[in-house]
Amino acid sequence: MKSTFRVLFFLKRDKVKKNGNMPIMARITIDGKLAQFNTKLEVNPKNWSAKTGKVNGRGAEFTRMNEMLDSIKATLHRHYQTILERDSYVTAEKVRNVFLGKEEKAKTLLQVFSQHNEQYALKVGKTATQKTYTRYELTKNRLAEYIHNKYNVEDITFREINVVFIEGFYLFIRENYPCTHNTAMKFIQRFRTIVLFAHNLGLITFNPFGAYKLKFEYVERDFLEQAELDRIYQKTFASKRLEQVRDIFIFSCYTGLSYVDVCELTPENIRLSFDGNLWIIKKRHKTSVTSNIRLLDIPKSILQKYDGKLPNGKLLPVISNQKMNDYLKEIATVCGINKKITFHVARHSFATLSISYGVPIESVSKMLGHTNIRTTQIYAKIIDTKLSEDMDILANKLNNRKISVI
Repeated sequence: MKSTFRVLFFLKRDKVKKNGNMPIMARITIDGKLAQFNTKLEVNPKNWSAKTGKVNGRGAEFTRMNEMLDSIKATLHRHYQTILERDSYVTAEKVRNVFLGKEEKAKTLLQVFSQHNEQYALKVGKTATQKTYTRYELTKNRLAEYIHNKYNVEDITFREINVVFIEGFYLFIRENYPCTHNTAMKFIQRFRTIVLFAHNLGLITFNPFGAYKLKFEYVERDFLEQAELDRIYQKTFASKRLEQVRDIFIFSCYTGLSYVDVCELTPENIRLSFDGNLWIIKKRHKTSVTSNIRLLDIPKSILQKYDGKLPNGKLLPVISNQKMNDYLKEIATVCGINKKITFHVARHSFATLSISYGVPIESVSKMLGHTNIRTTQIYAKIIDTKLSEDMDILANKLNNRKISVI
C-alpha cells in the first residue's frame, strides 16, 4: 500500500524576531507521522498565507522566497521517492534527515556481521559455544572472499543482496572448498541469521531471503549394531591409547552422551536415584536441557576402571575430538568394521539400540536431552532384526485371530 505523503509550510509564531519576521517551518507527514525543520527562511506574518503555505506580496524578494519553498518541496518529494524505491519503507524522519544531510550512512554487510560476532563472543561460555562462534567467523571470512572475488569490492550494502547473490555465495563455497551440499547450506543458514540480525536492529525492512529456500539433503547416518559394539568392546588392543579411546567411545554408546558432555562429566553428575540405581543427570552443553540416563553395567565398569587414576577429578581420559576420531578410524579397521566411525556415531548407536530393544522413543528423547521427538527420530533407526521381530508379532496376531463365521 502506497504511503500518504504531504509537505506543509507554516510560520513558527512563538519565535518572533526583532524585525517582526517569523521563521518558515516545513512539516513532512507520512502515514500520519510528522517530522519538521526550519527552512532558514523568514517572513513578516502579514505577508504570509496560511491557506496556500506561501508568501503573499509583490516584488523580487517575495517571488524568490516562493521559488525556494517550491524547490524545497520538490526536493523532499524526490528524496521520498528515492528512499521508497531503495528501502520499500519510508518515514517522515528519514526524508527530513536526508534533506538536512543527516542521514546515517547505511551499514554494510560485513560491518553488521562483525557487530553480530562481537556480541556473540560475549555469550561464549554462557549461552553459546566457542565452536559456533568460530563458525560465524569463518562464514564472515568466506563472504568477504566471495564479495572481493565476485564484485571486486571490500563490502556491499544490504540492498545489493538478492537471490542471485545468495545462490552465488553457495556456488562459491561448493566450487572453492571441499564441502558437501549440507555444509554449504550451513554457511547460507548462518548468512541468513545475519540478515535477520540486521532486520531486528532496524537497519533493513526487507528480507533478501524471502524467495530463497534452504534445502538440506537427507543423510543416512551410520550407527553400530550390537554385534559390532561387542566386537569393539571385547577387542584387546596393543596400544593403550586405542584402548582408552575405545573405552570412552563405548561409554558414549551406552549413555548417548556427546563428546563435549563426556568431557564435562563430573562425579556430581553421577547420582543414586530413588530406584536404587546410579543415573547420569546432566544438562546438555548444547541445549542446556537435562539428560537423565541410567548407568548400565558396561559404562559403570568403564568408570570404575579409571576411578581415582586421572588428574583434576576427571572421570575419563578424554583427548581432543579430532584425535579421538582419528583413533576410531584405526579401531574400525582393526575390528573389521567397514563403517565410517566418528565419536558422534556413538550417540546414534545409543538411540538406535534403545529403540531396537523396545525403549519408547519418548524415553530415548529424554535420555538424549532433546527438546522434541522430531530430533530423536533423526538419530533413531530401526534395524532389520527389530523390524523382523515386530513383524513376527503382527503376523502371529493376524494368523491366530478368530474369524467369525457369518
